[in-house]
Amino acid sequence: MEENRLYVGGLPYDYSDAQLRDMFSQAGNVVSVNIISDKFSGRSKGFGFVEMSSTEEAQKAIQMFNGKEIDNRKITVNIARPREERESGRGQGRSDRRSR
Repeated sequence: MEENRLYVGGLPYDYSDAQLRDMFSQAGNVVSVNIISDKFSGRSKGFGFVEMSSTEEAQKAIQMFNGKEIDNRKITVNIARPREERESGRGQGRSDRRSR
């Protein structure tokens, strides 16, 4: 299933989930679409994820859309890497606060 999930980068900031779904439906059945937005401003960060229903459709989408230009922006489409586990706890790895 991870091979069906695609990272799509370089999207125009005003591109919608619906537009992305319409585009990728040309390559096959789109299971889900999620353009990532800034949690404070709500503005698109210019990338998102598309899940296709099969590995074959995901590969077809990569062939069709990787390097394609949308509104003068060249998009990147590839297999999404699995989410890395984030360290829990506040301030780990930070040395700017010292108690004395």
